[in-house]
Amino acid sequence: MLASLLSCAAPKEDLAPPAASVEWVTTTPSASWVAQQGLQPTASTGAADVEVNLGQPFQTISGFGACFNELGWTSLSALNGADREKIMRELFAPGVGANFTICRMPVGANDFSRDWYSYDETPGDFALKNFSIANDEQTLIPFIKNAQQYNAALKLWASPWSPPTWMKYNKHYAAAMVKPEYRQMMPTLADNGLKPEQQGKEGTNMFIQEEKYFTTYAQYFAKFIESYQKRGITISMVMPQNEFNSAQVFPSCTWTATGLAKFVGYLGPQMQQRKVDVFFGTMERANEALVDTVLHDARSSKFIKGVGFQWAGKGAIAGIHERYPNLALYQSEQECGDGKNDWKYCVYTWDLMKHYLTSGANAYLYWNISLKKGGISRWGWSQNSLVTVDEAAKTYQFNYEYYLLKHLSHYVKPGAKRVATSGTFTNLLAFQNPDKSVVVVAQNEGNTDQTVRIKLGRQTVAPVLKANSFNTLVMKGL
Repeated sequence: MLASLLSCAAPKEDLAPPAASVEWVTTTPSASWVAQQGLQPTASTGAADVEVNLGQPFQTISGFGACFNELGWTSLSALNGADREKIMRELFAPGVGANFTICRMPVGANDFSRDWYSYDETPGDFALKNFSIANDEQTLIPFIKNAQQYNAALKLWASPWSPPTWMKYNKHYAAAMVKPEYRQMMPTLADNGLKPEQQGKEGTNMFIQEEKYFTTYAQYFAKFIESYQKRGITISMVMPQNEFNSAQVFPSCTWTATGLAKFVGYLGPQMQQRKVDVFFGTMERANEALVDTVLHDARSSKFIKGVGFQWAGKGAIAGIHERYPNLALYQSEQECGDGKNDWKYCVYTWDLMKHYLTSGANAYLYWNISLKKGGISRWGWSQNSLVTVDEAAKTYQFNYEYYLLKHLSHYVKPGAKRVATSGTFTNLLAFQNPDKSVVVVAQNEGNTDQTVRIKLGRQTVAPVLKANSFNTLVMKGL
C-alpha cells in the first residue's frame, strides 16, 4: 500500500521541464543544409552580440510558399514519377522539408503558362456560357492536387494576369509591344503580335469601365472559385490583378487604383458569398497612395482584407504596415532572377526576405517552383526557380534559393511571431513559434568564420558561423 501511494505521489517524467537544446543547420556555396553538432547553451555572462527580446513581438507569420505555374508542372512531368514525388514531398509534407503552407496560382494564363488562354475567350459572352477550366485539367489542377496529397490543409490564393481579351479595350492579352531594344537584351524574346495602337500605359484602365463588364468579370471569378471547388480545391483568397501598373509583353492589364476600387465593389459581394477573402494587389510600385485609394473608397474598403506587395512594391509595405497595423500583408511574388540560380542572387534574396519580414509581411511567397534548365518562359526570358530539371538527363537539383527559403519555412511555423533583437550583430531574423521554440536565422556575409554570441533569457549560445553562410538555430527550453 505504501509503495502504491509513493508511486502515485511521484512526479511524472512528462511534467518535467524540457531540457535546453539547440538545433543548428548551415548552408554555404559548397554545402547546403548541413546539420552542425555540439552547440550547447551556457549561463549568460558579459555582453552578447545579439539579444533576442521575446517581450517585443511583431507581426504573426501566416506561412511560406511559392506559385503553381504551368511550366512548373511541365518541368516536373519530365521526370520519372518517383523523383517527382520526392520533390513534392520535400516541398509540401509537414515536417519534412520546406513545409509550404500558402501558395499562389494564376486565374488563367500568366507569363509562365504554356501559352495565352483565359477561361472564356468568346466575345460578348456576358452569360459566360463558354466558361471552362479545361486547360487547367492538364497542368495546374494535377499540380495542386499532387501537393494536397502531402498537405491537405495547403492554403491557396489566386490572381489574374489578364482578363479575357474581349473585356479589354485593346482586345489583346498583352499591354506592351516587343521593342527592338528588348530583343537586344533578350534575343529569345517572343513576339506577341501587339500593334502600336493596342499598347497600354501605366495610370490607365485597359479593362472596359462599364457595369456589364464589371458584373461579368466578378462572375468570372465566382465561376473560377466554384469550378475549382468541384475538383476538391478551395481558393481562400483572390487579388483582382497582378501588377496593375505594368504594361507588359506577356499577359497583363493596367488599371488605375480607382478603377480597381470600382471593380472590387462588384467582386467583393461575389467572393463574400463564397467565403473567399479579397486582397488589394498585387502592388509593384512604391506608392502608398495607391493602397490608400482602395482602402478609403466606400465601394471597396469594406471588402479588402489585406494587400500583396512585390518588386518595387517593397518600397510601400513598411509605410502601409505602420498606418494600417492590423491589415494582412503578403510578399506576393519574389523577384525572379535571371535563370542562373547562383549564390549571388541567393544573397540578394536574403536581403529581400529581411526587408519584407521586418516591414510587416505576414507571408512570403517565392515565384517559380520548378523550371527546365535555363528557366525560359513561353515569352522567351529566363528566371530562377527552387528546382531545376534537366529534361535530357531526367535529373533535377534544388537550387540555393530553395535552401535559403527552407532555412525559414522549415522551422518558422504558422502562428509564429517575429520578435525583436538588439546588439551589434544585425544580419538576422528571429521568431518565436507557438510551441515557444525560438528560431534565429543569421547570415555571415564575410569571408572568414565569425563567432556570434546570442543571448536568450539567462542563457547564451555562441555558434561559429562559417564564412559566407546562412544559419538557422532553433532553441528550445532556454
